[in-house]
Amino acid sequence: MTQTLPEQTDVLVVGAGPAGSAAATWAARHGLDVVLLDAATFPRDKTCGDGLTPRAVGELVRLGLEDWLRTHPVNLGLRAHGFGQTLLLPWPGGSLPNWGSAVARTELDDRLRTLAVSAGAVAVDGARAVGVRRAAGDRGAVTAVVVEQAGEDGTPQRGEIRCRRLVVADGVRSPLGKQLGREWHRDTVYGVAGRSYVSSATHADDPWISSHLELRGADGEVLSGYGWIFPLGDGEVNLGAGTLATAKRPADVAIRPLMGLYADQQREAFGLGDELRMPASALLPMGGAVSGVSGPNWALIGDAAACVNPLNGEGIDYGLETGRMVADLLAQGTHRDLTDVWREQLVAHYGESFSVARRLAGLVTVPGLLARLGPVGMRSRLGMTLALRWMGNLVDDEDRDLAARLWRGAGRLSMARDARAPFA
Repeated sequence: MTQTLPEQTDVLVVGAGPAGSAAATWAARHGLDVVLLDAATFPRDKTCGDGLTPRAVGELVRLGLEDWLRTHPVNLGLRAHGFGQTLLLPWPGGSLPNWGSAVARTELDDRLRTLAVSAGAVAVDGARAVGVRRAAGDRGAVTAVVVEQAGEDGTPQRGEIRCRRLVVADGVRSPLGKQLGREWHRDTVYGVAGRSYVSSATHADDPWISSHLELRGADGEVLSGYGWIFPLGDGEVNLGAGTLATAKRPADVAIRPLMGLYADQQREAFGLGDELRMPASALLPMGGAVSGVSGPNWALIGDAAACVNPLNGEGIDYGLETGRMVADLLAQGTHRDLTDVWREQLVAHYGESFSVARRLAGLVTVPGLLARLGPVGMRSRLGMTLALRWMGNLVDDEDRDLAARLWRGAGRLSMARDARAPFA
């Protein structure tokens, strides 16, 4: 049955993934009238590694979901494989939780959307945002969003939802963001990744997530990417592979065959089954490599704003964070022009870390460099422990230790040298 569209709302959130549902939850808790719109009917799948690092766990705990999350796998840290070494690297803790998890996005996103509804948001499924109405020309405030639904006879029908504020959380492609002027710049590093589900006879309840930093192709060559195996606690693991690229050095790897090759290479060690279920792949804009993230009364968050870590491909944590951040901003009132304030807030929170991370990730795309430096890095447990913290951006604003200061200092230097800063 087609849902009746609300006529108007204080805050319209487009996209009910982690970013959109977090924004809707926090905005509703602030007392705002919220509509949460999504083109899919929930529960629905989403291409993702399903891993939750301590940064994401911290946000889920803030939302009140710790008890629910602890009914899923709790992992201690990363098992890093590569170049003849295997290292167990515990999560560093500090100001963030010292544990991680993994939850299939089909379940995670449905739980987060349900949380938004329980907070007071009105959720509308099966409704695609296809356009906007503006107050004055192409750069005016958004007054309404045009929505397309399937009618009772299956034919597309259009309606509108008027809104005072618009939050765009429609994913890496961000079709609504594009209509608002969002542009993806591929001169900095981006990701090409795929995931699948496969049974595991020996590691289904593993307390460690595994990452293979030495990813080899069919001819034995070292690729500029990595593979992962994340236990889901139900007899299966999320198995995936990703590679990094830039406009100058585009990816020349077919991801789905690479996942099959990676599974073959790890089948004995992890007791993997023969069938890779639900294989899917995606392009990932990373490190704030987009411009046009905000306007007078609208803001892009999460993947739509390229809030994806260039060093590990994670975006769930940033989606949850940006959802909370934008809701806090909207709770301050409807009089503020968001054009500069939201972009400046993204830069303040993520600019330095994204800048240095994408610079380091770009080095991985240089042919032969990973093969030369990888064995050296894997021989240093201290170096890899620091790398885990930095690669996972497990440095919070509250951290004042030497590792945190070094990371921030590197970020400031990197920002000063950027030809195009994050979110610019």
